[in-house]
Amino acid sequence: MFGAHCRRSTTCFCQQQLQTEQSVSLNLNMSIFTPTNQIRLTNVAVVRIKKGGKRFEIACYKNSVISWRAGAEKDLDEVLQTHSVFVNVSKGQVAKKDDLTKSFGTDDQTEICKEILTKGELQVSDKERHSQLETMFRDIASIVVEKCVNPETKRPYTVSLIERAMKDIHYSVKANKSTKQQALEVIRQLKESMEIQRAHMRLRLVLPAKEAKRLKEKLKPLLQVVESEDFDEELEMVVLVDPGCFREIDELIRCETKGRGSLEVLNLKDVEEGEEKF
Repeated sequence: MFGAHCRRSTTCFCQQQLQTEQSVSLNLNMSIFTPTNQIRLTNVAVVRIKKGGKRFEIACYKNSVISWRAGAEKDLDEVLQTHSVFVNVSKGQVAKKDDLTKSFGTDDQTEICKEILTKGELQVSDKERHSQLETMFRDIASIVVEKCVNPETKRPYTVSLIERAMKDIHYSVKANKSTKQQALEVIRQLKESMEIQRAHMRLRLVLPAKEAKRLKEKLKPLLQVVESEDFDEELEMVVLVDPGCFREIDELIRCETKGRGSLEVLNLKDVEEGEEKF
Protein backbone atom coordinates (compact mmCIF):
# COMPACT_ATOMS: atom_id res chain seq x y z
CA MET A 1 0.00 0.00 0.00
CA PHE A 2 2.81 2.28 0.86
CA GLY A 3 4.40 1.62 -2.57
CA ALA A 4 1.11 2.26 -4.36
CA HIS A 5 0.67 5.54 -2.47
CA CYS A 6 4.16 6.62 -3.51
CA ARG A 7 3.47 5.78 -7.13
CA ARG A 8 0.22 7.82 -7.06
CA SER A 9 2.00 10.76 -5.43
CA THR A 10 4.78 10.56 -8.01
CA THR A 11 2.22 10.41 -10.83
CA CYS A 12 0.32 13.44 -9.47
CA PHE A 13 3.55 15.37 -9.05
CA CYS A 14 4.58 14.58 -12.63
CA GLN A 15 1.17 15.64 -13.98
CA GLN A 16 1.30 18.93 -12.06
CA GLN A 17 4.83 19.58 -13.29
CA LEU A 18 3.76 18.84 -16.87
CA GLN A 19 0.78 21.23 -16.57
CA THR A 20 3.05 23.93 -15.14
CA GLU A 21 5.55 23.49 -17.97
CA GLN A 22 2.73 23.61 -20.56
CA SER A 23 1.32 26.77 -18.95
CA VAL A 24 4.73 28.45 -18.95
CA SER A 25 5.28 27.36 -22.56
CA LEU A 26 1.85 28.73 -23.57
CA ASN A 27 2.53 32.07 -21.84
CA LEU A 28 5.92 32.31 -23.53
CA ASN A 29 4.38 31.56 -26.92
CA MET A 30 1.69 34.19 -26.34
CA SER A 31 4.29 36.78 -25.39
CA ILE A 32 6.44 35.87 -28.38
CA PHE A 33 3.59 36.11 -30.90
CA THR A 34 1.83 39.21 -29.48
CA PRO A 35 2.30 41.90 -32.20
CA THR A 36 4.66 44.61 -31.05
CA ASN A 37 2.94 47.28 -33.15
CA GLN A 38 -0.36 47.08 -31.27
CA ILE A 39 -1.65 49.36 -28.51
CA ARG A 40 -4.87 48.44 -26.77
CA LEU A 41 -7.11 51.34 -25.71
CA THR A 42 -10.62 51.46 -24.29
CA ASN A 43 -13.40 54.05 -23.98
CA VAL A 44 -12.02 56.20 -26.79
CA ALA A 45 -13.30 58.75 -29.25
CA VAL A 46 -11.71 58.14 -32.66
CA VAL A 47 -10.84 60.92 -35.12
CA ARG A 48 -10.15 59.65 -38.63
CA ILE A 49 -8.63 61.16 -41.76
CA LYS A 50 -7.83 59.76 -45.21
CA LYS A 51 -4.63 61.08 -46.73
CA GLY A 52 -2.32 59.82 -49.45
CA GLY A 53 -4.74 57.01 -50.16
CA LYS A 54 -4.41 55.65 -46.61
CA ARG A 55 -6.57 55.91 -43.50
CA PHE A 56 -5.12 57.24 -40.25
CA GLU A 57 -6.75 57.49 -36.83
CA ILE A 58 -6.01 58.97 -33.42
CA ALA A 59 -7.44 57.98 -30.04
CA CYS A 60 -8.94 60.80 -27.98
CA TYR A 61 -10.77 61.11 -24.70
CA LYS A 62 -14.52 61.30 -25.09
CA ASN A 63 -16.06 64.80 -25.14
CA SER A 64 -12.60 66.40 -25.53
CA VAL A 65 -12.42 66.79 -29.31
CA ILE A 66 -15.21 69.35 -29.58
CA SER A 67 -13.74 71.33 -26.66
CA TRP A 68 -10.38 71.41 -28.48
CA ARG A 69 -11.96 72.55 -31.75
CA ALA A 70 -13.96 75.21 -29.94
CA GLY A 71 -10.80 76.52 -28.28
CA ALA A 72 -11.99 75.69 -24.78
CA GLU A 73 -9.32 73.03 -24.27
CA LYS A 74 -5.68 73.99 -24.95
CA ASP A 75 -3.81 71.07 -23.37
CA LEU A 76 -3.22 68.38 -26.00
CA ASP A 77 -2.60 65.75 -23.30
CA GLU A 78 -6.16 66.30 -22.07
CA VAL A 79 -7.43 65.43 -25.57
CA LEU A 80 -5.16 62.63 -26.80
CA GLN A 81 -5.05 59.26 -25.06
CA THR A 82 -1.66 58.69 -26.69
CA HIS A 83 0.52 60.70 -29.09
CA SER A 84 0.42 57.79 -31.55
CA VAL A 85 -1.10 57.59 -35.02
CA PHE A 86 -2.99 54.42 -35.89
CA VAL A 87 -4.29 52.74 -38.99
CA ASN A 88 -6.95 51.13 -36.78
CA VAL A 89 -7.53 52.27 -33.20
CA SER A 90 -9.95 49.48 -32.28
CA LYS A 91 -7.37 46.83 -33.25
CA GLY A 92 -4.48 48.81 -31.78
CA GLN A 93 -2.59 48.85 -35.10
CA VAL A 94 -0.02 51.67 -35.15
CA ALA A 95 0.80 53.43 -38.43
CA LYS A 96 4.22 52.88 -39.99
CA LYS A 97 6.68 55.78 -40.03
CA ASP A 98 7.21 55.47 -43.80
CA ASP A 99 3.45 55.82 -44.41
CA LEU A 100 3.28 58.86 -42.13
CA THR A 101 6.17 60.57 -43.90
CA LYS A 102 4.72 59.89 -47.35
CA SER A 103 1.25 61.15 -46.38
CA PHE A 104 2.03 64.05 -44.03
CA GLY A 105 5.58 65.01 -45.00
CA THR A 106 6.79 64.28 -41.46
CA ASP A 107 6.94 61.45 -38.95
CA ASP A 108 6.42 63.80 -35.97
CA GLN A 109 3.41 62.05 -34.49
CA THR A 110 2.38 64.93 -32.23
CA GLU A 111 2.17 67.33 -35.18
CA ILE A 112 0.30 64.72 -37.22
CA CYS A 113 -2.11 64.20 -34.31
CA LYS A 114 -2.83 67.95 -34.28
CA GLU A 115 -3.60 67.93 -38.01
CA ILE A 116 -5.91 64.93 -37.69
CA LEU A 117 -7.54 66.49 -34.65
CA THR A 118 -8.24 69.70 -36.58
CA LYS A 119 -9.20 68.31 -40.00
CA GLY A 120 -10.31 64.73 -39.28
CA GLU A 121 -13.79 63.29 -38.91
CA LEU A 122 -14.91 62.45 -35.38
CA GLN A 123 -16.28 58.91 -35.17
CA VAL A 124 -19.10 58.75 -32.63
CA SER A 125 -22.30 56.80 -32.17
CA ASP A 126 -25.62 58.34 -33.22
CA LYS A 127 -26.57 58.79 -29.57
CA GLU A 128 -23.27 60.53 -28.72
CA ARG A 129 -23.48 62.73 -31.83
CA HIS A 130 -27.03 63.78 -30.93
CA SER A 131 -25.95 64.64 -27.38
CA GLN A 132 -22.95 66.65 -28.60
CA LEU A 133 -25.03 68.60 -31.12
CA GLU A 134 -27.62 69.40 -28.43
CA THR A 135 -24.86 70.72 -26.15
CA MET A 136 -23.40 72.81 -28.97
CA PHE A 137 -26.87 74.15 -29.80
CA ARG A 138 -27.30 75.42 -26.21
CA ASP A 139 -23.75 76.84 -26.16
CA ILE A 140 -24.38 78.76 -29.40
CA ALA A 141 -27.61 80.21 -27.98
CA SER A 142 -25.76 81.26 -24.80
CA ILE A 143 -23.07 83.06 -26.81
CA VAL A 144 -25.74 84.89 -28.82
CA VAL A 145 -27.35 86.02 -25.55
CA GLU A 146 -23.98 87.26 -24.23
CA LYS A 147 -23.28 89.29 -27.37
CA CYS A 148 -26.70 90.66 -28.32
CA VAL A 149 -29.62 92.80 -27.17
CA ASN A 150 -32.99 93.96 -28.37
CA PRO A 151 -32.02 97.24 -30.12
CA GLU A 152 -35.19 99.00 -28.91
CA THR A 153 -34.95 98.13 -25.21
CA LYS A 154 -31.18 97.46 -24.95
CA ARG A 155 -32.04 94.34 -22.91
CA PRO A 156 -30.56 90.89 -23.58
CA TYR A 157 -32.79 88.05 -24.69
CA THR A 158 -33.20 84.84 -22.67
CA VAL A 159 -31.39 81.68 -23.74
CA SER A 160 -34.70 79.79 -24.16
CA LEU A 161 -36.04 82.52 -26.46
CA ILE A 162 -32.92 82.41 -28.65
CA GLU A 163 -33.12 78.60 -28.77
CA ARG A 164 -36.71 78.82 -30.01
CA ALA A 165 -35.72 81.43 -32.59
CA MET A 166 -32.88 79.18 -33.81
CA LYS A 167 -35.33 76.30 -34.21
CA ASP A 168 -37.74 78.58 -36.08
CA ILE A 169 -35.06 79.39 -38.67
CA HIS A 170 -34.13 75.68 -38.77
CA TYR A 171 -30.52 76.33 -37.83
CA SER A 172 -28.40 73.19 -38.19
CA VAL A 173 -25.35 72.87 -35.92
CA LYS A 174 -22.02 72.08 -37.61
CA ALA A 175 -19.96 69.73 -35.44
CA ASN A 176 -16.67 70.75 -37.11
CA LYS A 177 -17.06 74.51 -36.53
CA SER A 178 -16.52 76.37 -33.26
CA THR A 179 -19.55 77.56 -31.31
CA LYS A 180 -18.30 81.16 -31.50
CA GLN A 181 -18.13 81.09 -35.31
CA GLN A 182 -21.61 79.60 -35.46
CA ALA A 183 -22.99 82.14 -32.98
CA LEU A 184 -21.92 84.98 -35.29
CA GLU A 185 -23.61 83.16 -38.18
CA VAL A 186 -26.79 82.72 -36.11
CA ILE A 187 -26.84 86.44 -35.28
CA ARG A 188 -26.73 87.31 -39.00
CA GLN A 189 -29.59 84.91 -39.73
CA LEU A 190 -31.73 86.01 -36.78
CA LYS A 191 -31.55 89.65 -37.91
CA GLU A 192 -33.81 88.66 -40.80
CA SER A 193 -36.59 87.43 -38.51
CA MET A 194 -36.36 89.39 -35.24
CA GLU A 195 -35.10 92.59 -33.67
CA ILE A 196 -31.58 91.73 -32.56
CA GLN A 197 -28.17 93.38 -32.75
CA ARG A 198 -24.72 93.11 -31.23
CA ALA A 199 -24.55 94.93 -27.90
CA HIS A 200 -22.55 98.12 -28.40
CA MET A 201 -19.22 98.84 -26.75
CA ARG A 202 -18.77 102.22 -25.06
CA LEU A 203 -15.40 103.81 -25.84
CA ARG A 204 -13.57 107.02 -24.94
CA LEU A 205 -11.53 108.38 -27.86
CA VAL A 206 -8.89 111.07 -27.40
CA LEU A 207 -7.62 112.72 -30.62
CA PRO A 208 -4.84 115.33 -30.95
CA ALA A 209 -6.14 118.75 -31.95
CA LYS A 210 -4.27 118.87 -35.29
CA GLU A 211 -5.67 115.53 -36.50
CA ALA A 212 -9.06 115.76 -34.76
CA LYS A 213 -11.24 117.07 -37.61
CA ARG A 214 -9.72 114.85 -40.32
CA LEU A 215 -9.69 111.75 -38.11
CA LYS A 216 -13.25 112.33 -36.89
CA GLU A 217 -14.49 112.17 -40.49
CA LYS A 218 -12.67 108.86 -41.01
CA LEU A 219 -14.12 107.44 -37.81
CA LYS A 220 -17.67 108.59 -38.49
CA PRO A 221 -18.81 105.50 -40.49
CA LEU A 222 -17.56 103.23 -37.68
CA LEU A 223 -19.42 104.99 -34.85
CA GLN A 224 -23.00 104.05 -33.97
CA VAL A 225 -23.68 106.81 -31.44
CA VAL A 226 -21.65 109.82 -30.29
CA GLU A 227 -22.72 110.38 -26.68
CA SER A 228 -20.49 113.35 -25.93
CA GLU A 229 -17.74 115.56 -27.37
CA ASP A 230 -15.34 117.82 -25.50
CA PHE A 231 -12.79 119.90 -27.38
CA ASP A 232 -10.05 121.73 -25.50
CA GLU A 233 -6.40 121.07 -26.33
CA GLU A 234 -7.57 117.77 -27.81
CA LEU A 235 -10.86 116.16 -28.85
CA GLU A 236 -12.36 113.74 -26.35
CA MET A 237 -15.37 111.67 -27.48
CA VAL A 238 -17.51 109.04 -25.75
CA VAL A 239 -19.06 106.78 -28.38
CA LEU A 240 -20.96 103.54 -28.86
CA VAL A 241 -19.63 101.17 -31.51
CA ASP A 242 -20.31 97.71 -32.89
CA PRO A 243 -17.73 95.29 -31.36
CA GLY A 244 -16.82 94.17 -34.87
CA CYS A 245 -15.44 97.66 -35.58
CA PHE A 246 -13.23 97.87 -32.48
CA ARG A 247 -10.02 96.63 -34.10
CA GLU A 248 -10.39 98.93 -37.10
CA ILE A 249 -10.99 101.95 -34.85
CA ASP A 250 -8.00 101.05 -32.66
CA GLU A 251 -5.66 100.66 -35.67
CA LEU A 252 -6.92 103.88 -37.26
CA ILE A 253 -6.22 105.95 -34.12
CA ARG A 254 -2.79 104.39 -33.51
CA CYS A 255 -1.63 104.77 -37.13
CA GLU A 256 -3.06 108.22 -37.83
CA THR A 257 -1.94 109.84 -34.56
CA LYS A 258 1.45 108.07 -34.30
CA GLY A 259 0.66 107.10 -30.72
CA ARG A 260 -0.51 110.58 -29.64
CA GLY A 261 -4.17 109.57 -29.57
CA SER A 262 -5.77 106.98 -27.32
CA LEU A 263 -8.72 104.61 -27.04
CA GLU A 264 -10.24 103.40 -23.76
CA VAL A 265 -12.96 100.76 -23.30
CA LEU A 266 -15.56 102.07 -20.83
CA ASN A 267 -18.06 99.21 -21.20
CA LEU A 268 -17.80 95.98 -23.15
CA LYS A 269 -21.60 95.82 -23.42
CA ASP A 270 -24.06 98.71 -23.32
CA VAL A 271 -27.15 96.94 -21.91
CA GLU A 272 -30.07 97.67 -19.63
CA GLU A 273 -30.67 95.53 -16.56
CA GLY A 274 -33.07 92.57 -16.85
CA GLU A 275 -33.87 90.15 -19.66
CA GLU A 276 -36.02 90.66 -22.71
CA LYS A 277 -39.00 88.32 -22.72
CA PHE A 278 -42.09 87.86 -24.86
